[in-house]
Amino acid sequence: MMKPHSLCGLPTTLLTTALFLSTLALASDPPKGVHVADTFDVGSNVYVRALTVEKSTGTLWVGTSVGAIEVDLKTSRPRNTFTRQDGLANEYVFAVGIDSQGYKWFGTNAGGASRYRDGKWKTYFPMHGLADYWIYSFVNDKDGNLWIGTWAGVNHFNVKTGKFKTYVKELINEWVYGLAVDPAGRIWFGTEGGVSMYDGKHWKSWSHKDGLGGENPDKLKASPNTGLGTRSRHDLNIQVDGLPSYNPNYVFSILSAPDGSIWAGTWGGGVSRYDGKRWNNLTATDGLAGNIVYSMVRDDKGVLWFGTDKGVSRYDGKSWTNLGVRDGLLDSNVYALAVAPGGDIWAGTKRGVVRIAPQ
Repeated sequence: MMKPHSLCGLPTTLLTTALFLSTLALASDPPKGVHVADTFDVGSNVYVRALTVEKSTGTLWVGTSVGAIEVDLKTSRPRNTFTRQDGLANEYVFAVGIDSQGYKWFGTNAGGASRYRDGKWKTYFPMHGLADYWIYSFVNDKDGNLWIGTWAGVNHFNVKTGKFKTYVKELINEWVYGLAVDPAGRIWFGTEGGVSMYDGKHWKSWSHKDGLGGENPDKLKASPNTGLGTRSRHDLNIQVDGLPSYNPNYVFSILSAPDGSIWAGTWGGGVSRYDGKRWNNLTATDGLAGNIVYSMVRDDKGVLWFGTDKGVSRYDGKSWTNLGVRDGLLDSNVYALAVAPGGDIWAGTKRGVVRIAPQ
């Protein structure tokens, strides 16, 4: 077994345990072709909730439950770590975005949004126009402005004027988790009550009654709730009559494909594809690893990758390849995915990050 490399210089308040392990140190042989190439362990009780690649600098930005890490993609080693002491509003980072002016945005749990560039920080709160203190997603629109998904609606942030505009009642639900921009420039919102779309003039929404979210293969009851928890512990505890349930309206992630189709990852209803007319649903019965879909990315070859509650799924439109803990994942719940230059897929889980080689 190859000796793990220590991550030097990381503050113990951020990373109690942090190791890079080579593929030789994995417990089981990965499947042929797609395989886990490296693991980046950040501690048993640390969650990696956000991954964003900055191609211009060769950087992977990692948002965790104890701060943010700037990783050099060439060496797979951290350049910097950031906590509250460095300028973060809160150390639980749910989202990382990069705007059209090169600012890095960190969406936090109850701390607002922190913006960073060239060593300088600025934090935005509701008093500045931010919709809420809980921030879950970022996306840049065709005009170079930033959209921010929160638990109290969505913000449009004008990067030139620094002004916020908030939308709440226009959405099907105010708890916004996923954001995407399609080739036509329309903004798509994955919420706790379904999917909404804004074309600059008009809004439209869809929910399970419109075909969003498949029937759960485990025959779980559909939860009628759209507010599934509390602000302090709003994390996937859905029951009906004391029994496990699912909510196909609860959309964690949303992705726009070049052909104009929209993919929505749901809680228990698998992943749904909208072709402009109807929703088509794919679940574990079809080959998806798990029916809770936290994250999605599309690589440069057009292959889709899904982060689920039971591992990572690769889908090329015809066949599926799934990776789980026995294949080298640090945990079965995959909260974040990112595509690196060269085609590697980075996956964020409880305990850390893994690098998946697609070939």
